[in-house]
Amino acid sequence: MFDVGANEGWVNVGDDHDTAAFAVASIARWWERMGKARYPHATRLMITADAGGSNSYRSRLWKRELANLAATIGLVITVCHMPPGTSKWNKIEHRLFSFISMNWRGKPLTTYRVIVNLIAGTTTATGLRVMADLDQRSFPTGVKVTDAELAAVPLEPHDWHPDWNYTVLPAPP
Repeated sequence: MFDVGANEGWVNVGDDHDTAAFAVASIARWWERMGKARYPHATRLMITADAGGSNSYRSRLWKRELANLAATIGLVITVCHMPPGTSKWNKIEHRLFSFISMNWRGKPLTTYRVIVNLIAGTTTATGLRVMADLDQRSFPTGVKVTDAELAAVPLEPHDWHPDWNYTVLPAPP
């Protein structure tokens, strides 16, 4: 997670599988650890995401898990996916991950604790702060979301590229 306005990052280091459930669990941990305190009066959350991988615009599990998160935290969640092939345009690549990579360059990544500490020790002259933690929960692969489960997701597609841009409501309308 990278909060552009606050120049803060959150990295959820997992030791299981990078699934849609893990991606949404990472957002939930950011909200609990950083977002809720910084934005106590928030009613909405805006997420920009890549087009593929664990947070793919095609992932049914991603959308179902976002709906569960929206209902749990009570926020409207708007998602805008980067067009396919353009993930390097995402600010997280240039304003967070690049500095994490520079911070741990040449250091042996021997344990998860070393990884978490190196990530959390990342700062910049412009004030970037990063928090990180190890998430040891299990995130199984191959989880299927049925047509009925997907239809129950309170999702509002946007007019422009509705596959890539949509809002998930905290509860069914």
